[in-house]
Amino acid sequence: MNDRPLTSGIGSPWRFVTSLTSVIVLSVSACGQHEQPSQSQPAAREPVQNGTARPMESASRVETATVEFNSSRQGLMLSGKIAYGEDKYSRVSSPLQGRVVEVRAHLGGRVEAGDVLLVVDSPDIAQAYSKYVREDSDLLYATRAYELAKDLYEDKALALKDLKQAENELVKARAEFRLAKERLLSFRIAPKELNKPLDKQQITSRFEMKSPLSGIVVERTVTPGQSVTGDPDHVLFTVADLDVLQVVADVYEHDLALVRVGQSAVVLVEAYSGMEFPATVTSVGDVVDPATRTIKVRARVDNQAHKLKPEMFARLQLDVGDTRQYLTVPREAVLEVDGKQFVYVVESDRQYRKREVKIAAISPDQTRVVEGLKQGERIVTKGAVLIKGQEVQGP
Repeated sequence: MNDRPLTSGIGSPWRFVTSLTSVIVLSVSACGQHEQPSQSQPAAREPVQNGTARPMESASRVETATVEFNSSRQGLMLSGKIAYGEDKYSRVSSPLQGRVVEVRAHLGGRVEAGDVLLVVDSPDIAQAYSKYVREDSDLLYATRAYELAKDLYEDKALALKDLKQAENELVKARAEFRLAKERLLSFRIAPKELNKPLDKQQITSRFEMKSPLSGIVVERTVTPGQSVTGDPDHVLFTVADLDVLQVVADVYEHDLALVRVGQSAVVLVEAYSGMEFPATVTSVGDVVDPATRTIKVRARVDNQAHKLKPEMFARLQLDVGDTRQYLTVPREAVLEVDGKQFVYVVESDRQYRKREVKIAAISPDQTRVVEGLKQGERIVTKGAVLIKGQEVQGP
């Protein structure tokens, strides 16, 4: 038998084994290479900390722009809130103590000036009237005694000192009677009732508390049977004329020259998007708040439809009537932390520095920069929230 080498269609079996081994080794090597970190991929970078500018990982989603002057005609937008009109609301409390026997006004109901809000049964009235009757009697006695003393003195039957004493008693009696009467009048007892003879007077211990103005009962804290005190801080009703309200807003001292009494304005609130309520500036404050550097501005606004509610946040937009140049930035560029506003200034490629600014709103999407930026500086206009978020997360 002749020895023949082992062959097949793909060559020697030893060669086939060697080739198969090489393929397996290359496959394993390739898989290992994919699991290793790429040397060309940049490492994660830390955000801004302690005012130091550092590269940000979110730079691809950040948009920037250069701060420029805007010379277009702009209205001045002030932040504020809706409030009751001056002399258009009243907080009513009881001037005496007693027990509530009847409540006639209801929350949300309309009352007219002079309408009875509630009735109180008070021992204070009974005591005050008892003293009034006593002082009236003492005054009558002192008056007769003085007249008698005067006649006796003229007949030389009485000494001058006795006449003077009778005169002093009359003066004291008149003073005590006047105090007793004023006490009853403070309980709103009708003066014409006290001018009647005592036997004709009809005064009871019931006290009727009346509304001092016409309006809506916007607050009620009393119920029948409840005891009330004469403490003026114990408010039982709040009555307000909601047909006329006011906006109390803050204006920066830089803009004070643009605001004047009688100036036309419009009021904007979030509850009615796109709706404007005409208003007129009624007063400009005389004192600057040292903390915010702002002055209070008040504007009267008609509210016949009762859409505006006291304590609503509002914006007061004034027509300043001239064209001036302002440094303006998008509202989205300004963030707020702990009551302070700031923007991110571009230091270099993907590096930003947080800077505090002072602003004044001039439109729903634009903000005037009062302090903190200069023309030509580049700031983040979109994506500032992402940068702030990385600051909070830390390195």
